[in-house]
Amino acid sequence: MRRTIIPVLSAGRGALGWIGRRIGPGRLLAGGLLVLLLLLRITDPPAVEALRVRTFDALQVLAPRVPPAERPVAIVDIDEASLKEFGQWPWARTRLAAICQKLQEAGAAIVAFDIIFSEPDRLSPPLLAETLPDLGEAARADLRAQPDSDSVFAEAIGRMPVVLGQTAASTPIAWTGEGPPPQTGTAVVGTDFDPEAALIGFPGLIRNLPVLERAAAGRGVFTISPERDGVVRRVPLVLRAGGTVVPTLALDILRVATGADTLLIRTEEAGVVSIRLPDLTVPTDPHGQIWVRFSPHDPGLYVSARDLLNGTVPPDRLREKIVLVGTSSVGLLDNRTTPLDRSMPGVEIHAQLLENLLTGATLTVPNEATLIEVGATAAVSLAIILFAPILGALGLLLFGGLVAGQLVFLSWYRFSANGILFDATFPLLTTFLVYLTLVFTNYFREQAGRKRIRTAFGRYLSPTLVEQLALSPEPLRLGGEERRLTIMFSDVRGFTAIAEFYKTDPAGLTALMNRFLTPLTHAILDRQGTIDKYMGDAIMAFWNAPLRDDDHEAHAAAAALDMLARMDALNAARRREAEAGGHPVLPLEVGIGINTGACVVGNIGSDLRFDYSVLGDPVNVASRLEGQSKLYGVKIVLGAATAEAIRDRYPVLELDLVRVKGKSEPETVFTLVGDEMFRMSEPFRQLAARHAAMIAAYRARHWEETGAAAQACRALAQDLRIDGLYALYEARAETFRREPPPADWDGVTIATAK
Repeated sequence: MRRTIIPVLSAGRGALGWIGRRIGPGRLLAGGLLVLLLLLRITDPPAVEALRVRTFDALQVLAPRVPPAERPVAIVDIDEASLKEFGQWPWARTRLAAICQKLQEAGAAIVAFDIIFSEPDRLSPPLLAETLPDLGEAARADLRAQPDSDSVFAEAIGRMPVVLGQTAASTPIAWTGEGPPPQTGTAVVGTDFDPEAALIGFPGLIRNLPVLERAAAGRGVFTISPERDGVVRRVPLVLRAGGTVVPTLALDILRVATGADTLLIRTEEAGVVSIRLPDLTVPTDPHGQIWVRFSPHDPGLYVSARDLLNGTVPPDRLREKIVLVGTSSVGLLDNRTTPLDRSMPGVEIHAQLLENLLTGATLTVPNEATLIEVGATAAVSLAIILFAPILGALGLLLFGGLVAGQLVFLSWYRFSANGILFDATFPLLTTFLVYLTLVFTNYFREQAGRKRIRTAFGRYLSPTLVEQLALSPEPLRLGGEERRLTIMFSDVRGFTAIAEFYKTDPAGLTALMNRFLTPLTHAILDRQGTIDKYMGDAIMAFWNAPLRDDDHEAHAAAAALDMLARMDALNAARRREAEAGGHPVLPLEVGIGINTGACVVGNIGSDLRFDYSVLGDPVNVASRLEGQSKLYGVKIVLGAATAEAIRDRYPVLELDLVRVKGKSEPETVFTLVGDEMFRMSEPFRQLAARHAAMIAAYRARHWEETGAAAQACRALAQDLRIDGLYALYEARAETFRREPPPADWDGVTIATAK
């Protein structure tokens, strides 16, 4: 058995590995996430449902229902003004009978009460005769002779079509009348499915007084149950209460209006499909509910009960309308929250539901909605997973945006044109999460690749170049680009003599080279420079590649000054070591050449090996300038372009007009003699003025003035270590004074050495 299982497991792991390599870990992870999310939608936990219904709320907020011009429904409102005039609730049933009488006179088509009358009127005269203490027998007999208020109300109800409200209860409630209670009949058409198994149910049903129930033309439950978040969105048309199927208030109003005796409930295997009346079919969800398409709270629906009873309502205000009697008084606790209003009287929700049913403006969620949403989610997400490598990041983003736009448009169009609720939120959220999964797995894979690059090249390239390669590996291919760069060459003066000194100690020479190359390298890298190569004791570096550097000339100048300072510190340390050890020491002096110009920079070499380097005429010139530092007795020699870029910040002095070896055109070269603070000092201003006078006298062939100016400059620059420069000009002036140059002399010095 063991021998059989192990090969099978190995084969399984091999197959999974092959699938992972072919498909990729990111796509596998995105596919697994998609399956989990689809299962989540099918099970539809409260969090998913909450997201969906909030989306439907947003649609209603964007496009609320526009009420019809002729409102078929009106509300007689027992408002604060009515309570103030006629007293607190409950009112005597005789006053409610008066309301019915007024509504009959006003020509109302149907009257419905969003109020329940489950207990006898406490203000009924016969009841007062039995309950009032200290009442004389004559008065008590007189009260007993008065008609019962509930009977008066029942008589008023019987004179016109009136629908009374009932309410569902959490406990069973016994019927107190004789015989079975009157109720609306229901008939089931369709499958053999029992609708009671799907309908929303309550153990009990609170009815009105038997005398009222029998007098009414209809009875409907006005119970409104909000969603988990307290918002009313769906209202049942039929429900189970007290062991029987009962219609809700709005539906029984329509039944009375159509003259039907029975409600037809159409079912399928999934549950209730629709409720039918003559000339009216209302689609429902499997639980017999419909989504109400709300309009904002409309005070124009309301007529104050005070005005109705006082006879101040316009004659045609209630004619041929369905009139609901209810309350907007806050104290009677019948306010609800809708997608459009924080607080709407419950009676208005019934009024809006009636308008929905009468105008066909109800919202529907098809029974196949879940299947459609799951199918759309799976199709779009799979397309993103499959085509991600082909489309690329931008293409994938555009594709996702196009699909998202289509889903949003479809949801909006079906809502606004057909009243069909289609949830685009779940497909959008799922596809976005799948997209993010692909993006993040690609990100982690790229991060791993960058780490490998840093590990492989970190010991050989500058940190900036390594980071550039990690962020964008494309430069590892052959090729280059043209860019304006600043190039530096540095070399140790007299290195041959130093090497001769260490001829019996090659390890000591190597340690010395590392000792002075290290601080010079740090001076370059600390100012965004890139080390091109080491050539024995020499360094080649450049700025503005691979990373952009808009101030590359100044950074190169600052690096050169730092290199000189670090060499001074190194020489001081070596002198102290030599004194302590009792052996001689040769100081290390560095010459630096800097030039700026357009070059080609990139990977140069073969397909087997290449280096990130720079080519171009400015590179050759920078190398030649470094060689001229010894001739002119200065530490730093600058090309004209470099000097022009930094002369407003750094102290720069012109050296000469030189034609370097290998160049046909002469170039003005300069030297850098200090930092930015020194340029602002008075000593430099004096030196710059004298120096300019020396150069001008030299070009004008005024040799005596040249020599005198050179001597003056030497005195002013005695701390700058450029004595050799002025000694050179003194010697030239003396030579030309004895042997003047030819008449065509143009002041150009021919550099014969590299």
